[in-house]
Amino acid sequence: MKPLKPVEWIASSRDDLSSFPKDVRAVFGEALYRAQQGGEHPAAKALKGFGGRGVLEVVDDFDGDTFRAVYTVRLAGVVYVLHAFQKKSRRGRETAKHDIELIRTRLRRAEAHHQAPYEKRAKP
Repeated sequence: MKPLKPVEWIASSRDDLSSFPKDVRAVFGEALYRAQQGGEHPAAKALKGFGGRGVLEVVDDFDGDTFRAVYTVRLAGVVYVLHAFQKKSRRGRETAKHDIELIRTRLRRAEAHHQAPYEKRAKP
């Protein structure tokens, strides 16, 4: 059995996810666990605009609300959680532009963190 990849949380993603309902946290926790194993949760899909399956989104509906978590497996050996949020817009299924920009910014932050020598890494 291969060792699990570590999970790194960018900015407020951990706190944001921890504020979600228990059932939603369980779905996202399972998705992250599968990513740590090198697999993919059935609800995970590629986030449009990020070039393939390196940035994934998991969507879960609970009590009439939609929750999303975005993570990347693009960086070798680590799962970076980039964003966790409740979808506010009632129109369309697309992720809001401000959320996409936040994900892009946090992805750059994860890339910089990943490139830093291990002993110099600070918590993201």
